[in-house]
Amino acid sequence: MATMHDVARLARVSVSTVSYVLTGARPISQATRDKVLAAMAELDYQPNAMARGLASRRSRILGLLLPMDERGLGATETAFVTGAAAAASTAGYHLVLSPIGVGDLNELRRLASQRMFDGALLMEVQLHDPRVDVLREVGVPFVLIGRTADTTGLSYVDIDFDQTVRAAVGHLVGLGHRRIVYVNHSAGTIAEGYGPALRTRDAFTAAMAERGLEPLMIPAEDSAAGGRAALATALRQAPDLTAILAMNESAVFGLLGELTARGRRVPGDVSVVSMVTSPQVAELATPALTAMNSPGSALGRIAIETLLRHVDAGNGEIHEQLLPCTLEVRGSSGAPRTGGGAAGYPGADGPRH
Repeated sequence: MATMHDVARLARVSVSTVSYVLTGARPISQATRDKVLAAMAELDYQPNAMARGLASRRSRILGLLLPMDERGLGATETAFVTGAAAAASTAGYHLVLSPIGVGDLNELRRLASQRMFDGALLMEVQLHDPRVDVLREVGVPFVLIGRTADTTGLSYVDIDFDQTVRAAVGHLVGLGHRRIVYVNHSAGTIAEGYGPALRTRDAFTAAMAERGLEPLMIPAEDSAAGGRAALATALRQAPDLTAILAMNESAVFGLLGELTARGRRVPGDVSVVSMVTSPQVAELATPALTAMNSPGSALGRIAIETLLRHVDAGNGEIHEQLLPCTLEVRGSSGAPRTGGGAAGYPGADGPRH
């Protein structure tokens, strides 16, 4: 592998001159620059990433600001990341995951002020997200995967939660369901202002009200145990339920398990539709889940393309785009049993059998 010294010998210049050509630290005559570049081409010399970054005043690194917890990344969340990473790589950038949430503002300010990345994607966006203020203050280009309450002057891509929820409710109502329960993310997540949890809650309430149906939302911790507990709560509050919409991917398997433990058939007694879900996750369940398939990979790609326009232009035109999830009917949804609700079935409001 050719080195900087090899380039200097072939071009008959000093090593420092080769360095100045790479970094732009000092002016070099065009004739000398051409000799160095010709030598680099002949030797197939590949300057390291740091030198290329110094020359272009860029790190060629994009930060993905994604808060992490003990759950890690599920398959559906991973689709956003892989879509973004592939688009960044195609454009000659590295996408680096940084688990910075709203509680890590000092760390974000440090990284951004040191120009550790050329631009940033924000995920798990809250309606009032202070990370936006920090990046604006420091002047780092950024794009949201998600939306704040006030999107003035912000570029974002997000799921069209209103259209997605309406389609899911419409599917169940079209099958004949009237008593539908919505299992959301945790009460703590809702209280923190997590955008998807609040937007889907409001969309569910509106979609049910438009049809003259009573909306019931149950929060659930992001775990299988949370799903089991949420079902128990749902059955206490709505023993006649015939269908469940579940936004919480981590909880949905506990919910299915608890239905089975209580003697409820899916979809014979209770239909289940999983919201914002990847096909890979939906196919893991038994029966396979009817789901609103997440456009995560497409959103990740569009977000990177938008971010790079901001990086290249210094500011760039604001881009706002919503994509709905698409309904894919599998084995977990069907018409309600004759006679309506679940009252009278084992475990409707009592202990499991």
